[in-house]
Amino acid sequence: MSRSGGFAGQTRTVIVKGDGSWTLLDGKARDLRSGKLAPARLEVLRGALREADFAHLPRVATADPPVYDGFTYAFVHGGFEVAADQTELAPGLQKVLDALPGFDTTG
Repeated sequence: MSRSGGFAGQTRTVIVKGDGSWTLLDGKARDLRSGKLAPARLEVLRGALREADFAHLPRVATADPPVYDGFTYAFVHGGFEVAADQTELAPGLQKVLDALPGFDTTG
């Protein structure tokens, strides 16, 4: 999942592997931090991914009018990619976002 935009215009990407190990990358694909989700949190993420039902989500959901200095999120899972502005996140995508590690560079 990638997040771009905001006041500083930064891009950050979180990659989570099937075993729960994850890496946070900056916009130039530099490793900022990494870790491993606890088993219970990994199950929450898996449940959120199933519940989000990527196959039936709009490929792109944008705000009208646009939210300047807002974030845009791009999710890739199960062969599907969806993108949404922060104000247009489907409830299922919000649950996925909440289950992922944060975008800050400190623990």
